[in-house]
Amino acid sequence: MVKNVRNVKTRQTIIGSVLLLLLAACASIGAPDGGIYDEIPPRVVSSLPADRSVGNNSYKMHIRFDEFIKLENANEKVIVSPPQIEPANIRAVGKSVRITLYDSLQANTTYTIDFSDAIVDNNEGNPMGNYTYSFSTGESIDTMEVSGLVLSADNLEPIKGMLVGLYPLDSLFNDTLFRHKPFSRVSRTNGSGRFCIKGVKPGTYRAFALEDKDGDFLFSQKSERIAFMQDSFTTSCKWDLRMDTVWRDSISFDSIMAVPYVHYYPDDLVLNAFLEAGQAQHLLKVERPDPDVMKLYFTAPADTLPVIRGLNFDEKILVAEASLHNDTITYWFTDTAFTHREDTARFELTYLETDSLGTLQPHTEVQEVVPKLTWEKIRKEKEKKITDWQKAREKRAKKSKEPLPPEENPHERTFLDISAKPSGGIDPNQNVRFIAKQPISSADTTRMHLYIKQDSNWLPEPFLFLPDQDAKSYTLYAEWEQKRQYRFTIDSAAVVGVMGDHCRAIKNEFSVKGEDAYGSLFVHVILPDTAQIIVQLLNNGDKCVAELPAGKDGRADFFFLKPGNYYLRCFVDRNGDGVWTTGDFDAGLQPEPTYYFPQPLQVKAKWDIEQDWAPLQIPRLSQKPMAITKQKPDKKKDIKQRNKERERLKQEEKRK
Repeated sequence: MVKNVRNVKTRQTIIGSVLLLLLAACASIGAPDGGIYDEIPPRVVSSLPADRSVGNNSYKMHIRFDEFIKLENANEKVIVSPPQIEPANIRAVGKSVRITLYDSLQANTTYTIDFSDAIVDNNEGNPMGNYTYSFSTGESIDTMEVSGLVLSADNLEPIKGMLVGLYPLDSLFNDTLFRHKPFSRVSRTNGSGRFCIKGVKPGTYRAFALEDKDGDFLFSQKSERIAFMQDSFTTSCKWDLRMDTVWRDSISFDSIMAVPYVHYYPDDLVLNAFLEAGQAQHLLKVERPDPDVMKLYFTAPADTLPVIRGLNFDEKILVAEASLHNDTITYWFTDTAFTHREDTARFELTYLETDSLGTLQPHTEVQEVVPKLTWEKIRKEKEKKITDWQKAREKRAKKSKEPLPPEENPHERTFLDISAKPSGGIDPNQNVRFIAKQPISSADTTRMHLYIKQDSNWLPEPFLFLPDQDAKSYTLYAEWEQKRQYRFTIDSAAVVGVMGDHCRAIKNEFSVKGEDAYGSLFVHVILPDTAQIIVQLLNNGDKCVAELPAGKDGRADFFFLKPGNYYLRCFVDRNGDGVWTTGDFDAGLQPEPTYYFPQPLQVKAKWDIEQDWAPLQIPRLSQKPMAITKQKPDKKKDIKQRNKERERLKQEEKRK
């Protein structure tokens, strides 16, 4: 009997202990009944081999923490240096991180596994903060660091996920290393474009950046963005002071302390990344959305158009409409007899294609293209629209006691649709563009008329109606008078498209605004003796809305600006072609330098703004305004402070 009582008590003690453990566990993760939340980040308790150990030749590492952890975005954030050709196996297992390296360990080399802020606890996601584990295969460990920023050379956008590496400037260094030997040290940029390369041996280096598409840590494809520094630098460090704030609570601070730390240099490298010209040329796809239209898409710009030889049609029936750089070409089949008769267009296509050696060679292939929307389906849809319109007219006739006037069925004939941009009102320095839905084959200007309103009368005005580079548009030019109304008319059939469709009669009325509705901006760019400077005015979306070459004195004057915020960008046009030019690694040529003015400029009506701008006096990393920067910084990981919030809610409840 005594034995049974003891057994019962023992079982009760065990059950009670288990319940207490469960309650404690619930409290640690924030139980609904009021248990406190875990707000303590993970802490390393041990590692094997030890962190910063020397003489280590083990391929496996084991880091233990004081609680269960997980790795967030490990593929994006964790980086091993020197770079590993065979990717390391890095995984979280319970309270540990286990690392296995597969590449052969280099002698006398410092290895770093930079976790950034990827390590968080398993329950509440409390971030450990930036953490780096390191060891050395030699007798000493390297501790220097190099940091900076990678920006897109054309628009100074920070680039996330770019590899940044170093090559030591020793007797073995030459520029071809970037193509056949991986970096000695490597890091990866974050959402702000920033990088920090750790475990660097004291010495002199050059820095490179690489968009490593094939994972070989080499510049092996022209489709990879790159950046390179032509100047070398030497690593150094010194003791410095950092001001840290000691907070009393989430609102008020207690004091500011000066905290000593080791400051590593350089810490302000800026690499301008670019894509080289002459990208690999390949035919991407051929589409035929309907019987009359065929589109060819290429992977890169071209200097010439492809050659088509029709196999079941005469290629003379094709009219080509090419994009600005000939990378997208639209062909119009102008012979409707062919498109009505044949669903499949068979032709021989000859174009320039990049071969395995990177040179352009003529390539010929046979294509057979069927429209997504067949002529038979188009015909049936048109007949249905005609019938539906007729039925609707008959219903209206039955309801009306009087016969309806004669009316043409709008679906029996196809007209050439033309739209005007802008419509309604134009700026004094603007012209009106007329855009058709297909290339224009002819425009009879004798059947067009421009009028200006004088009192209640419309008086004729001289004008020019000229074709644009785009085969589908014409522009109306005239000597516009401010605060006057205009009317432009186009007679029916005055404009004809390549498919034989002609326009309806068009009447477009618009007014020209007065100069008192605009402001002006006079920019003075201060740069050393350089080639031509191109100044660009940008909108809130970082899009260029106006562009002017600066004069010899660096001045660019923008008139008739609508009120609003504008941004400034300029580039040095070294080759004088008027467009931004990219770089060339083999030629040692950097992209044409681009600069931003760091603040918006507010233009007001009837106001003139004078703005001096010395781009070289503003650090490149702080030039582009955040308001128009598309690549935003990574969201900072913080402890959620849910216990404070819980306590605040409790206090509010008590006051009620």
